[in-house]
Amino acid sequence: MTEIIFEIQEDVINGGLVANALGVGIHTEGDTLDELKSNIRDALECHFDKAEMPHVVRLHFVRDEVMAV
Repeated sequence: MTEIIFEIQEDVINGGLVANALGVGIHTEGDTLDELKSNIRDALECHFDKAEMPHVVRLHFVRDEVMAV
């Protein structure tokens, strides 16, 4: 695997951010974007051997917005 994509969403209940890897069972969270990035690195190191580690990590930010009409 050369690339992995994480879907990033705001945690509206507890605050902070939640990251879920697409196609891989990796989930983590952080209070700030910097903390989330650090936690993603840690999760990748736990999940993959060095030889299997993706070279590119893509963060896809998803934001829902509610609009009253």
